[in-house]
Amino acid sequence: MRHVIPIFLACAALAAGGSAAPRQDWSHYVRIAGHGLRSANVPAIMAESTQSHVFGIEVDNDIPGRYESFLDPAAKLRDIREAAAAAHEAGNKAFVYIAGLECITAHADKTPHSFFKDHPDWVQRQLNGTPAVFGGGVAFWVAPGDEDVWISPYAPEWRARYMNLVRQIAATGIDGVYVDIPYWMTHFEGWEKTWASFDDYTVAAFKRETGLDARSLQLGDASGAGFRRWIDFRIRTITAFMREIDQNVKAANPRCLTIAEIYPGIEETVPRVGADVYELYPVVDAIAHEYQGTADHMAASKSPAGWIDQFIGMFAFRAFAEGKPSWMLNYSWDGEKGVSIPESMKTLFAAQLTAGANSWDAKGHVMSGSNDLAVRTEVFGWIAQHEKTFYDPREPVDPIGVYFSPQARNYSPEPYIKAFKGAMAAILQSHREFQIVTPRTLAQFHGKVLILPGARWMAGEEIAGVRSRHLLISEADSESAEFVASLAKAAEGHAVSVNAPPSVVAQIARVNGRLHVFLDNLKGIVAKRNPLPEPEDGVEVSFDAGAGSHIYVLPFLGGIAEIPPQHSGKRMVARIPSFTRAAVVWCE
Repeated sequence: MRHVIPIFLACAALAAGGSAAPRQDWSHYVRIAGHGLRSANVPAIMAESTQSHVFGIEVDNDIPGRYESFLDPAAKLRDIREAAAAAHEAGNKAFVYIAGLECITAHADKTPHSFFKDHPDWVQRQLNGTPAVFGGGVAFWVAPGDEDVWISPYAPEWRARYMNLVRQIAATGIDGVYVDIPYWMTHFEGWEKTWASFDDYTVAAFKRETGLDARSLQLGDASGAGFRRWIDFRIRTITAFMREIDQNVKAANPRCLTIAEIYPGIEETVPRVGADVYELYPVVDAIAHEYQGTADHMAASKSPAGWIDQFIGMFAFRAFAEGKPSWMLNYSWDGEKGVSIPESMKTLFAAQLTAGANSWDAKGHVMSGSNDLAVRTEVFGWIAQHEKTFYDPREPVDPIGVYFSPQARNYSPEPYIKAFKGAMAAILQSHREFQIVTPRTLAQFHGKVLILPGARWMAGEEIAGVRSRHLLISEADSESAEFVASLAKAAEGHAVSVNAPPSVVAQIARVNGRLHVFLDNLKGIVAKRNPLPEPEDGVEVSFDAGAGSHIYVLPFLGGIAEIPPQHSGKRMVARIPSFTRAAVVWCE
């Protein structure tokens, strides 16, 4: 039985009040939509983007991910230059999609040459030697007759050619290079537990680094030191690959950004696939998260519990980013019968704004199009009016810390993530100010209490490092009554407090020197039936009287209104007018 260590309060310095933040670069304020890129459709892309308030245009012609353009990129480079120039003339920004470690040869069944036919030694392999080469139908983006291969990042000739192409792409004047699927092939059917790749190049690299033979490891058993080193090596490899891409991007165009698209979030898929957003944020400019957590992928199909799970992931991404932007490539609706498309879209966008993440509108389960262009136009236009409220830096005030251990997740993913998500869910539903703390941000944490969920799965040296901060630590069981009660005690006397039903998610932060509360309402949502929340009129927010003399509210898709506060001792209390999806409350 897991024991509970109660939370006690200890003296610690409060976070200093923030001043107005400097203007961030364009990537923090994007409202994204995607388009297949051809020279003839550039004017139409720009017209639709302008009319629907898109800022940050994704264009897709994938030079290294298609074998024909991997060999001869000239035509696609010309189209990228045209798109970049047109975006800039319209006062917009554009970024171009490229594949990471995947390459498709069209009509490979009818041609004498394909990636695999020409370079069989470049591809990833299972331990038994099976190559990562697939035919049409393995994924929706691989057409019948096509060949889909997954490449070893240690194949030297391929990597040199790839980085040369990256430099050529960045030199077109495009504003960003967007790298998709930089993964070890462990996500197609039959490959999930292979822990690939065991190609000759990768095995040799592991041997050089560790002295170990990767082909003799006991795969899947993290109690073995050799397998743990394999886990670490695979993550370092993907991180180093993305770092090298960014270095080549910046060498050709210092103003061009590197963006990684990643679907693993914080769960067990991270060590398996090898793409760890925690490790990747320091080496790229932004990450686009195709993230569903453990719930259904579509907003139309999410339950309130599924949305809580989604919020935990999004708040973790924002913590890992340390000031860099988080783009959410999530999906609103993909054929769910009887479910409103507009309401699904609005609920999705409202949740992303509450978390401080950027929205991406797409049709179905692809990167382009829209399920309802009128809804995109309405929401993106409203976001443009209030972008600083949602996307300027959010600074902690006096948070309860929740420690995230990437190492514990990598070696014991299921029990650790259960503990971490349990602690986060309890905090979100008790509406206490929180901060997700990581090994990189521990030294800057100024809260009074730090929670170590799943501490039993953390390495001893990591726990010792946390304890060296002289904070009082909780290793509490998030399902216990004592844990929930201690959260209430930990929030006593805070500058901001929120009284709301557990169906409301809240984040407290300081934005441009003012105390803000970001609220999202999940009441009444029914998975696969009703994505529209019921109006919520039972929320109260109180501020310390020293925070200001006026309280304002901005409901999702509404206008700013002042709320007359009631005074209770040294606090101002505001009852928030009924709101459906989301609202922001602040004091000045």
